[in-house]
Parts: sequence; structure tokens; C-alpha cells
Amino acid sequence: MAQTGSEKLGLKELIAMGVGGMVGGGIFSVLGLSVGMAGHAAPIAFALGGFIALLTGYSYSKLGLAFRSDGGSFTYMEKSVKNQNIAAIGGWMLLVGYIGTMALYAYTFGVYGAAMPNLTPEQTRAFHHFLESFILLLFLGINLYGIRAAGETEVLIVLTKVIILALFTGIGIFFVRPENMLPVFNKSATSILMGAALIFVAYEGFELIPNAVNEMKHPTRDLPRSMMISIIITLTIYILVAIVAIGNLTPEEIARAKEYALAEAARPFLGQAGFTLIGLGALLSTASAINATLFGTARLAMVMAQEKDLPRIFSFRERTKDIPWVSLVVLTAITLVFVNVADLSLISSFASSTFLLIFVFINYSALRLYRKIHSKLIWPLLGMVFSLLSWVILIVYLAQQDRAGLYWIGGFYLAIIIAEIMFSERRFIYIFREKPAWKKRLEAYEHRKKKNSNSSKSNG
Repeated sequence: MAQTGSEKLGLKELIAMGVGGMVGGGIFSVLGLSVGMAGHAAPIAFALGGFIALLTGYSYSKLGLAFRSDGGSFTYMEKSVKNQNIAAIGGWMLLVGYIGTMALYAYTFGVYGAAMPNLTPEQTRAFHHFLESFILLLFLGINLYGIRAAGETEVLIVLTKVIILALFTGIGIFFVRPENMLPVFNKSATSILMGAALIFVAYEGFELIPNAVNEMKHPTRDLPRSMMISIIITLTIYILVAIVAIGNLTPEEIARAKEYALAEAARPFLGQAGFTLIGLGALLSTASAINATLFGTARLAMVMAQEKDLPRIFSFRERTKDIPWVSLVVLTAITLVFVNVADLSLISSFASSTFLLIFVFINYSALRLYRKIHSKLIWPLLGMVFSLLSWVILIVYLAQQDRAGLYWIGGFYLAIIIAEIMFSERRFIYIFREKPAWKKRLEAYEHRKKKNSNSSKSNG
């Protein structure tokens, strides 16, 4: 059923979705790592990441308007390659990458929430697991309730979060100590590029906007605007936050604080109240990122199922609100397991590597289809080159600093390839040529449902 005008998403909801998807756990969890790599030039590292995001955002907006599919990245990859298994593998990687980022956001939500009250270490660990599970289930309920509820909730959360970060930067900029920021280039150019690659996961999220293209009020106008505006807002926030953090803490202090670096940076000028304020900002940021990611990923899984790259049950939708409830429930359940058992550093590295590869592919798709999507050649080309360079830098870093993590990531990718070959309905080897009974019953059910729907429209 098509959504009514009141249920459609406007520009403000789309910008909120993009900002909410990006300003999530990233800035709170990777700031210390970026400063450790890039030193005083960490704001420049964030700017480089934002530049790549803007180039890729251009490709996404052109592809999104040309194909207008809830499948987003998966659809664009499918349209640009002849071998459909390659596109399907990219789709599987997207799903696993989004599950990883939702796990990262939920983990960060739990860390900040459990750190704010005065608890014993045992209580902190238990409360952490409770919070990271609670926030995932909360937004599962919100997304199951309706599209408009998800969009309006996102606007409120993002607005509050941006106000908190604006207060942090607006006040903190007056307490910046120049000696903490000079010389600007206290590390090598290679270190700055390494820092940019490591924090790129902080820009993941803007690509979710085209997934909702069919639920937009004015897609031709609002899709490209929301992409560019949300990336620019996020880029500005990251640069200002990095300047304030570096200006109030030494690199050594930021490294010791780790994921609490941003909260610790507020202590010199706001004391414990500043720590609490940034803690609240972290909770809101990670919550809105989970909301935006779950909203878009469920629709990606639905489209993949319709294209026969996932079990067809993922395409089931609620009749009155057109909500992919099976995808929402399954993705949340997998993320719940992931966030409660996986290692955070492994999840973060996998997410960064995966989305850089996806962005290489997306820019390649825009480059290959530039005539069809009415795109200029230069921007997708630059986006592809810089995304690939960042991925290579990240792999070099992992090879030098975390060889075990690199092996695990390679294992994940191999498992994804095997899963696509074994379970896709376009698989190379057909184990069962006869359709299973459950599949026949499912197809019969969908045929009856479609027939009843067409009958209702005719009677109307």
C-alpha cells in the first residue's frame, strides 16, 4: 500500500536521518584513535574523511534518483555489473556491515550509560549489557510502529544531540590552549592519512538516505539536498569537536581516556557537569544512529529478498503500514547476539573496511553508469580513488598493528562469499533442484495475497 502524504518523509526528517546515522558512536569511540594517529592534525583527518563522504554522496544521490529503489547500495551495484553474484555478495556485505555498526552504536550506548552512575565493576558490566540490549529493542518497537514515528523521533533526538555538541564546542573553544594544538603537523603526512582511514566509520550512515527514496515527499529535490547538507553538518561538527578536544587535552590524555576522550575534554571547562553533558550526547547520538541504521537496513534486506538474494520471508511486510517487520526483527536479533559477544575493536575495523569497499563499488557504479544517471565523470572517479586509497591504508595499518583482526576480517569476507554461493537462488551449485515444500507454500501464500490485493483495488 502506498504511503499517504502525511506519512511521507520531508527534508528535515531526511537530514536528521543522515546526521543521526553519521554522528553516532563514531565520534565518541574513534576520536582518541584519530588523535593518536594524526596528532594535532586530527581535525584535518576528519576533514579528509568528510571530503570522501561528499564525493561518494554525489554518486549516491545520482544513483538514487535514477533507480529509486529501497535497495539503495545493493540495487546500484546490481545495475552496474553483469555478474549478479558479485552484486549479491556486496549486498550480503552491506547487511553484515550494518549489523556491525549497529552493534558498535549499541555498545557505545551501553558504555556511556553504565559509566555515568557510580557502580561497582560487576554492576557496570551487567548494566552495560542491559543498556545495549534495551536500546536495540526500543528502536525495534518504534520502527515497527510506523515510518512517521521513526522519522519524527529522529528529528527530536538529532536536534537535542546537535544542541549539546554545539554547547560543548561553543563554550570549549574559548578554553582552548594553543600550546596543545601547535605545531599543527606534529606527525607525518602518512599518519594523517592513517587517521583519516581509521575514523572513516564515523561518516558511515549518509548512504541510508536513498534507501527511503520511495517514502520521500519530494525525492528529486530532497534527496541530493539532504545528502549534501547532512554530510556538511556532520563534517562541521567533527572538525569543531576535534579542535576543542585537542585544545583542552594533550594527545596523551586523550589516548588514556580512550572512548571517554570527548567527555574528558569537557572536564577542564565544565567539570563533572561537562562529563555528564557529553555522556548524554553520546547516549542520544548512538540511539539516533541505531534508529536510522535499522530503518534503512530493514528495507535493504526486504529488497534483497525480493531479488532472491535472501530467503523470501525477509520481504514480508505489515499490510496497513508497509513495514518490513520480519527484516526488522531478524536484524535486531542478530545484532543483539553480536553486541553481547563480539569484540568492539574487531567490529569497528570490520565496519570501516566494509564500507570503504562498498563506497569504492558505489563510485565505480556511478562512473560506469554516468550517462544513464546524468552524472559528471570527475566526482565519481575521485570518490573511487580516494575510497580505495583509504581502504589500502586501513589494511596496511591492520597488518602492522592488528594482524589477528585482519585475519578475522578476511575470514568474514570469505564466509560471506560462501554464504552467497550456497544460499542465493542464483547460486552456482544447485543442491536441491526440486523446490522445498515450505517454499511452495510460501509462493502460494504470496500469490493469494497479491490476488486479493488486486481484487480490493478493482472493487475500490
